[in-house]
Amino acid sequence: VDNCERCVSLNLSLSVSDMMEPADLLKILDFPSLPEGVTKTTGFCAHRKSTKGADVAYRVSKEAQLSAPTKQLYPADVFPEDFSILATVKPKKGSQSFLLSVYNEQGIQQLGVEVGRSPVFLYEDHMGKPSPEDYPLFRGLNLADGKWHRVAISVHKQSITIILDCKKKTSQKLSRSPHPIIDTKGIVVFGTRILDEEVFEVDLLCSPPPSRHPSMPCSLNYALWLEMT
Repeated sequence: VDNCERCVSLNLSLSVSDMMEPADLLKILDFPSLPEGVTKTTGFCAHRKSTKGADVAYRVSKEAQLSAPTKQLYPADVFPEDFSILATVKPKKGSQSFLLSVYNEQGIQQLGVEVGRSPVFLYEDHMGKPSPEDYPLFRGLNLADGKWHRVAISVHKQSITIILDCKKKTSQKLSRSPHPIIDTKGIVVFGTRILDEEVFEVDLLCSPPPSRHPSMPCSLNYALWLEMT
């Protein structure tokens, strides 16, 4: 763990029912082929009892440019209104940058998860709501302290809830439209935003798909995923 200064263990799952298989973001972004800025390394555990040998991980540097069409992650015409994101992350100490961003066809950021000293959840629906000054800001939740953190984010109707390390629960208002629409004709960008200079440098654990039970975030010790409800 001491050698892992900039880490996030990652697997992204998008599903609308128990019958659907989760989408693997690492596979969609072509991590196995080791694109520029991505190298293979040892993961969180050098010796795990349940597997043979060490965890396999990918190290992502600032040279990486990782994106994919949103429809590859979620092929439906309309992005579900309510969803959850669960992650175990260890950002670079003192950093503040975007882990994940979703853009529409015109290049406007519709959704973003910014982790760091004060996490920010960016959300903008088809009506431009909420306005930037109303984006939920979670002060006092420092994710960039050089330690691993389990994070569960739940978006439901007009509220967003973050559960940190299975203990601290914080909810804020999400002033979006009654029936918000997120365009799926754009792209998903990992580790940064379009035109941003700050890049999220991380290690990514290559793990199996997580449990599909968002009510049990404490059991997910290696995954970043998105559950549509």
